[in-house]
Amino acid sequence: MTFWQKIDAHLSNIAFYQIVFSLPFAYMAVLLANKMHGLTTDWWTVLWVTTTIVAARSAALALDNMIDLKYDKDQPRFNERPMVAGLITHRDVYLLLAICFAVLIFSVLQLNPICIKLLPVAALPFIVYPYMKRLTCLCHYICGVAVAMAPAGAWVAVTGEVEYPMVVLFLAVVLWIGGFDVVYGAQDEEFDKEHGLHSMATLLGAKKALLLAKLTHVVTLAVFFYLGQLFGLGYLYYIGVGIAGGTLYYQHKIIDVRGFRAFTRRYYVHNGIVSVAIFICTLLDVLLHG
Repeated sequence: MTFWQKIDAHLSNIAFYQIVFSLPFAYMAVLLANKMHGLTTDWWTVLWVTTTIVAARSAALALDNMIDLKYDKDQPRFNERPMVAGLITHRDVYLLLAICFAVLIFSVLQLNPICIKLLPVAALPFIVYPYMKRLTCLCHYICGVAVAMAPAGAWVAVTGEVEYPMVVLFLAVVLWIGGFDVVYGAQDEEFDKEHGLHSMATLLGAKKALLLAKLTHVVTLAVFFYLGQLFGLGYLYYIGVGIAGGTLYYQHKIIDVRGFRAFTRRYYVHNGIVSVAIFICTLLDVLLHG
């Protein structure tokens, strides 16, 4: 393999495009923290928050795929994954992890001093998540916690504090990702049962798990609505929440109609509309109304 082919394999292995689930809400956290405390945007903070999230997420996905490799090799859907196909070796993953950890620590050191102290807490969900499916059906929501560390960390990077509005945003992202992961996991009900793995589908059955995901996303939208009330945001913000709601409705509807064959990479990318729409509409609302 050439150098660029190896880079492409790494990007595929860590599903780099899924960074869209994390970064928009991290930027939203920076925006709202500045609004709440009457601060102006520090673009260096934005830069180091971005670098931190990219490094942390890249390491987390590489670690997850390496730990789950023995299961992924038995899963027909994963035949083209770089590690399963042999395009990425354990040695390659260890090298990427070393680079990511170095970049992560350097980036966090550029942020508010409390961030480096809280780094072990923020990193814990990424480290334990790969093992959770072996232990508990709550693994989906632990995945949500891992992703929600992005806006939580961004907030603390700006304010140096853990504050109630940050917790509300954190909860909304946990529920959004958790519900999405419940849907993703439901397609593997039989595989997970055969391999002694846990999910909401193995506990409740796929049909009830999908209902749980729908209820989770209804609560998600309610929390986002409450967040808008908390900050006194205007109609533009609620347009974003409406777009997010329409996207979630479409995603659940298409699974109801077409079944799990609708769960493609394109379906995954569509989930990013939720984060992008809410962030952009929050940004426009704050720019327009202050």
